[in-house]
Amino acid sequence: MQRRFLLTAVALVITASTACTRSPQSPGPATNQRSLLGAVPVPAVQGQWPVMVVTKNASCGCCGAWVERMRANGFRVEVHDVDNLDLIKTRLGIPAGKGSCHTAEIGGYFVEGHVPAADIKRLLAERPAAKGLVLPGMPLGSPGMEVPDGSAQPYTVELIGQQGEATTFAQH
Repeated sequence: MQRRFLLTAVALVITASTACTRSPQSPGPATNQRSLLGAVPVPAVQGQWPVMVVTKNASCGCCGAWVERMRANGFRVEVHDVDNLDLIKTRLGIPAGKGSCHTAEIGGYFVEGHVPAADIKRLLAERPAAKGLVLPGMPLGSPGMEVPDGSAQPYTVELIGQQGEATTFAQH
């Protein structure tokens, strides 16, 4: 009798703990879940984001650091070193004055410059009718542009619309 009671109690604890972690509508572990920030859906399993193709200059150290930040945030990254980035920026329609030191393509969008991973994940989750994101220049403190003392300058990531218009996407 005592053994049956113990087995029943264990079964109730297991059932209760799984009921708390998934709602009845929750489709299961392979779907998107909310991040700790609560706003950016992230894949339950790393590597479910589309492959990110980064084009950069071979000698650019900050570009390599940005690529490592993207990999640390779950992106699979393919890197292509080129001598002339202008060709890719023109092909993708990156507006004049909005360029940076590297260009990425992911999920049908471009990502120009040191854009944070959370902004890219938000872009992929929301899927706006746009060409991509830009972070012109190389702002101090942006991913890949960190400095030892932790200082940073404020910067704005912009969304480039289908007609090339820029609107604020995120401020950091």
